[in-house]
Amino acid sequence: MLEHYEPYVPILLLTLVVAGMAAVILLLNYMLGPKRPTREKGIPYESGVDPVGSARHRFSVKFYLTAILFLVFDLEVVFVLPWAANYRGFLMDPEFAGVAFWGMGFFVLVLALGLLYEWRRGSLNWE
Repeated sequence: MLEHYEPYVPILLLTLVVAGMAAVILLLNYMLGPKRPTREKGIPYESGVDPVGSARHRFSVKFYLTAILFLVFDLEVVFVLPWAANYRGFLMDPEFAGVAFWGMGFFVLVLALGLLYEWRRGSLNWE
């Protein structure tokens, strides 16, 4: 039964070695690293600008719509690029080529409707 897992032994060993080295490096850094806490080091750092006001203020809905827009189109690239790279292979099977083409067409249509919704809500206006 263990013969089936024999090809995976090198991957397991590599994973164990990498995890062990990471643990050793973190432990050595904790034990040997300098510890000189100061007030300057303890404040939050944001692009070189000193923090002003509370971190508990509410964000506009446009901020969240823009974040969702970014995620949607980031995921679009993740799905469309491999599909486009393999489309020539899809053409080898005429029945599957139509399914692949119209399936991606539906996917892009849903994304276009999402973009239209975001546009109508005004999240693309940078004010």
